[in-house]
Amino acid sequence: MAQPVALAILVTILFIGDLVSVRTKAWVSSVFISALLFLIGYWTFFPKNIVEVSGISGGVAVMLMYLLITNLGTLLSFKELLNQWKTIVISLSGIIGMLVLLFTIGYWFLDLETILVAGPPLVGGIVSALIMSEAAQTAGLTSLSVLAILIYVMQGFAGYPLTSIFLKKEGRRLLKDYREGSWKPEVNISDVVSETIDKQPKLFAKVPIRYNTNFFKLARLAIIACLAYLASTALAPILTVSPFVLCLLFGVIASSLGFLETKPLEKANGQGFAIMGLMLFIFDGIKNATPKMLQELVGPMVLIIVIGVIGMYIFSFIAAKILKISTNMAFAVALTALYGFPADYIITNEVVAALTEDEEERIVLRSYMLPPMLVGGFISVTMVSVVLAGIFAPILIGL
Repeated sequence: MAQPVALAILVTILFIGDLVSVRTKAWVSSVFISALLFLIGYWTFFPKNIVEVSGISGGVAVMLMYLLITNLGTLLSFKELLNQWKTIVISLSGIIGMLVLLFTIGYWFLDLETILVAGPPLVGGIVSALIMSEAAQTAGLTSLSVLAILIYVMQGFAGYPLTSIFLKKEGRRLLKDYREGSWKPEVNISDVVSETIDKQPKLFAKVPIRYNTNFFKLARLAIIACLAYLASTALAPILTVSPFVLCLLFGVIASSLGFLETKPLEKANGQGFAIMGLMLFIFDGIKNATPKMLQELVGPMVLIIVIGVIGMYIFSFIAAKILKISTNMAFAVALTALYGFPADYIITNEVVAALTEDEEERIVLRSYMLPPMLVGGFISVTMVSVVLAGIFAPILIGL
């Protein structure tokens, strides 16, 4: 397949996902539809390397991830980040609930090896899925090695629609309260609107605006991403911290200090392409889910995902009641463990766009929903899933 043909097919799939999401007012997520179409494509006429042929390789995807996550950091402030401690508690509660139910109710139907292999990938990370897949291979459990990857690939099919449903419930409640005047958001609308104007950040205030070119914005963004990577490498002998988590933190710092403006990637006209490339790379993982593989492992896979999601709901509900926050929002945050970034970002924006056409109301909803969704995804997928894999893999091999 020629590169232009591959690229045209894949981007059209992403557009169809958007189209369905708009037509259904985000009841059906674009990510869900796109993933489904990719699966059908791989089962019919897609070459296995269609994403690579289109021009999106692993190296390109990682580059886009660094830029996107650092860019997201500019949307947050230190105050907002500190205010997200409840989000962290909710995210961890959901993961604990998933594990508790898997090791209790799940143990009635599945053996210990299956539960150990499935746990970390269910929390969402490709790294944890690979770790558990390799551990299963080492233990001589070939089918479970496949299950680890399959769980990672398929869990989004549960997470995407559920997240849309619960975010819409939360969004409608917020809009009703906002319109009635019973809820006032902390965000200053005029500040958000002013952030859309292309102007120099504080540290470069005396530099003429004509020098603030797209490449200048991208260069500063890349420098901050590089510093996050170097910090992660420096910490490695003492503490393992994902460079992507540090990208988010460093983005907050750089924006607060005035080195980066708000949303530099978007202002450099690069965000749409970056999200496209990253989504194509993520959907590339679906190529491993063959019909035969699904047929053999569909039983334990569905059981694991259903039990895990129920556990997330119960424990996030309890945590939300204790912390006195919305149970709908809490469950949506817990569900980010099933997919992480950038799906959490895309689904949240889809829901907001579907709920209202008023730009002020969209700003209000995004300011409330987006930070916890992003933080929840990073806590579960980027951090906790790898920690779990590091604990479960030696246990599995030692059995």
